Amino acid sequence: MSNIVSMDSAAHRLAVTRQEPSHAAARGNASQDDIPMRQAHERRGERTREETDRKILQATFDIITSQGIGAVSIEEVSRRSGVAKTTIYRRYRNTDDMLRSVRALDTGNSPELSNLAPTRENLTHLLETLVQRFSSQIGIKAVGVLLSSNNPYFQRITQQAITPERERFSAFFERGMHGGAFRSGLDLALLFDTIIGSLVACVASTQSPAEGSWSDRMSALLWAAIVNPD
Repeated sequence: MSNIVSMDSAAHRLAVTRQEPSHAAARGNASQDDIPMRQAHERRGERTREETDRKILQATFDIITSQGIGAVSIEEVSRRSGVAKTTIYRRYRNTDDMLRSVRALDTGNSPELSNLAPTRENLTHLLETLVQRFSSQIGIKAVGVLLSSNNPYFQRITQQAITPERERFSAFFERGMHGGAFRSGLDLALLFDTIIGSLVACVASTQSPAEGSWSDRMSALLWAAIVNPD
């Protein structure tokens, strides 16, 4: 009798052992199925963080351009941005820490803009992209403040937000010169400064560059000056 019980127990253990791999496989499959959900959740969280950072950055520059850097405080940034003070304090210890740490948002490498052919249409496209990026990051009014200040904080933001745009336009004009589409010997620094000065002046006088209006007019002005007449 005991032998029969032992054989039954052994058979039961064997059956359980055979089932365990299938259970493990099922758990593994379930875990694999959860990966896209976790990734989607992480992407939503990243977008939320970026949007919060954007609000803090824009509110900070709104205060700086209207009242000066001395008027920046976490309380005022919270009021203007709509971001709770507790959220800001989770990021920064105090106002000084916020000013040292806040940065222009990453706009990516934009490979689609890296090798644009030197055409009038692409020049207009670059100008439109410039407006969109400055508007969504630091605000166009802040550009003039950044470029005219020696404040180390401003210089850091200039390197992050403005220098890449300067380099992108310079590469576009250089391609045109090397390919013979543009006049040789163009003053690249003056061209970009002219673009920025015109954009800031447009915003100062009309509050916002009309959709496509400034880009079209600026493109026409520049094209007449840079195109190779030969």
